[in-house]
Amino acid sequence: MMTATAKMTGQFWQQYQKIVEEHVIPYQWQALTDQLEDTEPSHAIENFRLAAGLSEGVYYGMVFQDSDVYKWLESVAYSLRNHPDAALEARADEVIALLGQAQAADGYLNTYYQVKAGLEQRWTNVRDNHELYCGGHLIEAAVAYFEVTGKRAFLTIAENFADYVDTIFGPEAGKIKGYPGHEEIELALVRLYLVTKNEKYLNLATYFVNERGQQPLFFNEEAEKAGRDAQSWWHGDHEYSQAHLPIREQKEAVGHAVRGVYFYSAVADIARLQHDDSLKQAVETLWENVVQHKLFINGGIGASAWGEAFAANDDLPNDTTYNETCASVGLAFWAKRMLALEPKGTYGDVLENAIYNGSLCGMDLKGERFLYVNPLEINGPNACQRHDHRHVTPKRQKWFNCACCPPNLARLIGGIGDYFVTETKAGVYVNLYGASETTVTLGGQAIQLTQETLYPWQGAIQITVNTETPVTGKLAFRLPAWSQENFRLLVNGVAASYQNEAGFLALTRTWNDGDVVALTFDMTPRKVFANSRITEDLGKVAITRGPLVYAAEEKDNGPHLGTLWVTAGEIVATENGELLPHAVYLTVPGKQLRSLDQATYTTQAPTLEETSITLLPYFMWGNRGEGELRVWLNQLFC
Repeated sequence: MMTATAKMTGQFWQQYQKIVEEHVIPYQWQALTDQLEDTEPSHAIENFRLAAGLSEGVYYGMVFQDSDVYKWLESVAYSLRNHPDAALEARADEVIALLGQAQAADGYLNTYYQVKAGLEQRWTNVRDNHELYCGGHLIEAAVAYFEVTGKRAFLTIAENFADYVDTIFGPEAGKIKGYPGHEEIELALVRLYLVTKNEKYLNLATYFVNERGQQPLFFNEEAEKAGRDAQSWWHGDHEYSQAHLPIREQKEAVGHAVRGVYFYSAVADIARLQHDDSLKQAVETLWENVVQHKLFINGGIGASAWGEAFAANDDLPNDTTYNETCASVGLAFWAKRMLALEPKGTYGDVLENAIYNGSLCGMDLKGERFLYVNPLEINGPNACQRHDHRHVTPKRQKWFNCACCPPNLARLIGGIGDYFVTETKAGVYVNLYGASETTVTLGGQAIQLTQETLYPWQGAIQITVNTETPVTGKLAFRLPAWSQENFRLLVNGVAASYQNEAGFLALTRTWNDGDVVALTFDMTPRKVFANSRITEDLGKVAITRGPLVYAAEEKDNGPHLGTLWVTAGEIVATENGELLPHAVYLTVPGKQLRSLDQATYTTQAPTLEETSITLLPYFMWGNRGEGELRVWLNQLFC
């Protein structure tokens, strides 16, 4: 299996990548170097200078502060791939040289322990202190930078770190028989294996996955050895870090949502690469649990603010939900790997939802303000002042003291081309749609697929095959779940015969240069109702169009969105370029509840007045000032 890289050529993703290139990366550099006013200082670059002996001072920040630098470097790598920039590359090379100076002779690199805690304390609290997590982001960034630039300096730093970790962890005598508290290094080691072909890295990742949750529990032994309470962290057990059971015994997604999806991503990779059917079954079971019981309509996961965690099955509140941006980004990572494990349209549906609705909302349209938590409902200015809403912000923030989300979203947007197409021995699978050019291998030779479309605003997609010589093979195109009842597929203007392979429209034929596949998906707005298990949404309706979830804002509809009721009638889609070119807003027929008596409680029944409700794509909310927000609206059924 290979994942081809699509080059974005259309306005939607090009604009987002331009925002990352011109605004987010420079802005985050200012944050990392403490140049932003009125924000929590990062000190991340200075920490590396301290570790390298180039500066004097004290460590500042979270124990995982290093990871912000690594995610910035990974975003830079993708930006250089999309738009080469000599000055940006030179700055990245300077940072990489600093990392090399800071790295210990044995390969260890973690400024918290090198500057603050002391090297003699390393690996004494693997559960809580993120050494392997930071190392994972180091490896991911190094792999991305090597793949884009071909320069080995950063990759060598990562290899040295991974080689050192391999001497510390494993089943052999004298090694720590443990695994990270925050999963990340597992999927990173797989990426390092794929680029170096060094099986040591794949085997170490496999060890971490298989050892997790085995008895006796490593985290208990580690804590007892250090004189700490083994059960003091969050929920009083190890569900928080998915270490409560071995992976093959886990049936429900629990604990910290970001940790979970990073872990499941690695499990999917290892199941595929090690041809492990039991791991495949385990990760499929967890996937079904998330999709059926833990997934919000907007692609968000992690309902509970307590522990940034998955809540119980079907506990999906709208106003107090957490839905961390990193969790939706991580869900996209996982979905991509599930598609590589086995091409299924449902994986692509979740991937698309997580990207457009769950992730993009985490940044404003200028790339200058960010969301950590992504609510589906904000009910007036007092809502966010309640103790149980204290984690919800009614507007995006400049930065965070725990700044994991902005750089995570930046690397997703910069690397979005890696999610469009999956190559397998059986054929080429198109997962996502958007104006782009992708070079793939089919039938042993390189061909180019050129997508022309205004997706996600319009459902017409034209894909042109460019090949030097005719080639026989399978091209498969995802049929979105929201258009399965109404779509059209033509090849060179003629209806084509296809096979529906698990949600992909598969065409096996001889392809000639200039062949055109025309897909038309149904973009009619749809009313979506939640299962009655989800009590928060009983009697309510959400509106979607194509891959996008829509929301009502106070800006368009006035305050008290809870008084709006959707009624029967045509939903009208209208192009509105106010915030984004070709963006589509919706006008929904409805009624509004009016209280005739101003008393707090009254026996006088309210009235319903005719009105229309304006909706905009959920990911665009909060770009026109503060106000109420609501995805799920009251539905008048009679």
